[in-house]
Amino acid sequence: MTDVVVVLCTFPAGELAAQVARTVVEEGLAACVNLVPQVRSIYRWEGATCDDLEQLAVAKTTAAGFEALRARLVALHPYAVPEVLALPVAAGHAPYLDWVRGGGG
Repeated sequence: MTDVVVVLCTFPAGELAAQVARTVVEEGLAACVNLVPQVRSIYRWEGATCDDLEQLAVAKTTAAGFEALRARLVALHPYAVPEVLALPVAAGHAPYLDWVRGGGG
């Protein structure tokens, strides 16, 4: 197991995901954020089944940096309950993991 985590966060379709991604990278909260332009999310919300097109942000940071990234994503997010999930990275290319640990700099 490494100290790097992958953080998933869905956003509504549009430019907001890119704006938030730029913000968290510029603030040093994530080394990198990949945007998957269209995912279809089917979920329950307030008693109804919803079927929406969203964007998926895939951010890379360290476990120690997760809480600051989580707080910033929640602060910038339009959803009442945004998805912010940290998944541990079991292994990876050592130079890339070092780059993430260094904040992408």
